[in-house]
Amino acid sequence: MAELLPPEMLTYILSFLPLSDQKEASLVSRAWYRAAQNALRETNVRYKIPVSSASLPGIKSLGLRGISCIGLTNLDGSPASHQVLQSVAYHLGPHLQSLCLGGGSPTEASFVALILGCPALRSLDLSGCNSLFVSGMLLAQPETAQRVQQALSGLRELNLAGLQNLADLSFNRLSSCAPYLERLSLAYCHLTFELGPAQGSRVPQESSPSQFSFRNLLRFVKERASRLHALDLSGTGLLPEALQALGQVAGLQLQELSLHSCRDLSTEAVAALCHQQPGLTFLDLSGCSELTDGALLAVSRGLQHLQHLNLRKLQRLTDAGCTALGGLWELQSLDMAECCLDASVFSLIPVLGPSLRVLDLSSCVALTNRTLQAICTYLTQLSVLRLAWCKELQDWGLLGLGEPSEEPVQGSQPHQKLEHQASGPKDPSSQPQGPSLLMLQALQELDLTACSKLTDTSLAKVLQFPQLRQLSLSLLPALTNKGLVAVAKGCPSLERLALSHCSLLSDEGWAQAARCWPRLQYLNLSSCSQLTEQTLDTIGQACKQIQMLDVAMCSGISMAAVRRFQAQLPQVTCIQSRFVGGADLTLTL
Repeated sequence: MAELLPPEMLTYILSFLPLSDQKEASLVSRAWYRAAQNALRETNVRYKIPVSSASLPGIKSLGLRGISCIGLTNLDGSPASHQVLQSVAYHLGPHLQSLCLGGGSPTEASFVALILGCPALRSLDLSGCNSLFVSGMLLAQPETAQRVQQALSGLRELNLAGLQNLADLSFNRLSSCAPYLERLSLAYCHLTFELGPAQGSRVPQESSPSQFSFRNLLRFVKERASRLHALDLSGTGLLPEALQALGQVAGLQLQELSLHSCRDLSTEAVAALCHQQPGLTFLDLSGCSELTDGALLAVSRGLQHLQHLNLRKLQRLTDAGCTALGGLWELQSLDMAECCLDASVFSLIPVLGPSLRVLDLSSCVALTNRTLQAICTYLTQLSVLRLAWCKELQDWGLLGLGEPSEEPVQGSQPHQKLEHQASGPKDPSSQPQGPSLLMLQALQELDLTACSKLTDTSLAKVLQFPQLRQLSLSLLPALTNKGLVAVAKGCPSLERLALSHCSLLSDEGWAQAARCWPRLQYLNLSSCSQLTEQTLDTIGQACKQIQMLDVAMCSGISMAAVRRFQAQLPQVTCIQSRFVGGADLTLTL
């Protein structure tokens, strides 16, 4: 019946599937293969291409499929890299829309040749490509700059993060070639601030060939104010007066602003920003350690359409500031990791709006079980919940039970009492009741790393999420094979799983669990000391989509076993562990 559907409809249906399921669907028939490829193109899946001569046939194949989004790794100035760039320009260039060269070291000539072959680019990532800016002569020739400007006429997004050699002149040349930019990242670039006269003399107005000045950036923002919607200035040391100068640029209507680790920013500067840029939907203030409750009050009052807010590591916040966030009814994502006392979080949960889907409370070490149960009561639509290093969480909290009596039960251990509470005397198979983790049935990602008081008692009963794609149970010393198998049966859609330092897990548990995880792609088993090569064999047979496997410091897995595993999967790249008795495996299937 599916074969009779129009190709467009089949593509539309497959677009709702996770990437791993789209790959499986492509194997059904030619029609399904074409539909799956169309779905992949429409979802802008990025293909990572290692720069080597072995990649040349793959580049040609991707070109025939019309792939429009790629990233190149291990790029340098070698002849092999030059050959790969030529191949990319020829086979992929005409329809390439997104290109990532992040961390590479291309030569200026090869970069220009590549760009001239990619006239449809809308997104360009040059983060960490310092080799292009060392000489200060990139695009210095007017004829070359004019040709590059023609090629980049459709560019909307430019990432220049981490460029230590970026200067006013080189920035101006490159940005002038992209007149319609809407998104710009300058994260961790070295900005110099000269907002006024220095030592009695006027600040020179010409562009610097050796420094990247805020004055020059401000001039750029003023020129592009009508088009610029997203700006990332994280780690630039932005000063309060500089932020205020940006916010008041005439015609500037920012939608996204990232200021991560701008530690000098003041509460007053953020309050002014909220008044000047009320259209912000994304704001990252993580690591801006001087901010207090006043900043949150200003955010709540001034940014009514905010959807994503990052407040990680803001440790001066109190109940008053946190509760104010209840006014953000369109908020979809909130990161408060490493910043709040439990009382502040507990008071915040009931007032958060119904739109919230992502909540990160990692390393809120005082987070209590009552707060977790409040999350399960009020935020049932969450798709992502991160609680790593919340060490006070216990089984009864996850199970939705009341706090057990401190008096010991005669002839039983505490976890046995919890088992009795959870299942009841008449029906051992009944599920936990009350505000348990089971109420969050929309979860796709859950992180319980280092919640070290959790045991099989709760994990085996509440980790039953058919849609869960990513799970971390690393550093849970009480997790056993029984819990592992229960998790495998309850979460069959997992694609990423972290179980490092779970020392009670053994080959027997994996022999039962692995068959439940055919979609597993990324697996971390480092420091699971009981595992042997038998688990490698099990994973190789059951988890056909595996892409990355970490078995570092697994003393029972020898390098010989790793080599045999690699022989079964020829695409495996094997990196010998620095620690005796272990190995790291990176699979590039």
